[in-house]
Amino acid sequence: MENKQNYFIELNSIDVGDKVEKKNGLTYLSWAYAWGELKKRHPTAFYTIYENAQGWNYHTDGRTAWVKTGVTVEGLEHIEYLPVMDYKNNSIPIDRVTSFDVNKAIQRSLTKAVARHGIGLYIYAGEDINEAAESVQDAPKPKTTKTTPKAAAKPSQPKPQPQATPPAPQGEDSDAIEEIIDYRLELRNYIAENKLSGQKVAKRCDLGPKSTPDDYRIALAFLRDMPPEALEVLK
Repeated sequence: MENKQNYFIELNSIDVGDKVEKKNGLTYLSWAYAWGELKKRHPTAFYTIYENAQGWNYHTDGRTAWVKTGVTVEGLEHIEYLPVMDYKNNSIPIDRVTSFDVNKAIQRSLTKAVARHGIGLYIYAGEDINEAAESVQDAPKPKTTKTTPKAAAKPSQPKPQPQATPPAPQGEDSDAIEEIIDYRLELRNYIAENKLSGQKVAKRCDLGPKSTPDDYRIALAFLRDMPPEALEVLK
């Protein structure tokens, strides 16, 4: 009984500082690490991925999608809901959601459900505070007027002509570039593991120098959904 009452304190004391990574201003904890640490201490722990009425592993309102997961430790279940999001943490429209997006959302949702039991909970402690702070920063500031005594008039001088401001560099921002690198690396690893032809894959998935993060994400999900016999034509 003592262990059941205090398991949260035990899990919450685990230092996960060297197992996290930052991306797009958010901190992430590896799903595999969080689950491994939990199972080492509580072997009977288990997780649940809740399906909808049609048996899908995600839920939708017809516009976007989300997942629902639960983690049970010592008979206590904590449930977590998480939207299916893109690399900028925006909800993906339902007609663009892939199985890869859903799988990533499930892993992130399970990690947060594990955190509710204690492991890495402090990582998420500032989420609501940060959102409130952003709202305060975005609020318009009251205008103030200052009255200063008028100085004596000075002889007029020609005003310098304003210099033209050079246009901002065009192209993808650093977050998008980082995401392209991530998906491209995953795609290369998948091609190597399955002994596929990179040129055939690029042609089949219409990939090129101007491909976006979504292009690489969709291509990877498309290949993973293909049956083994269909992959033969890409070797």
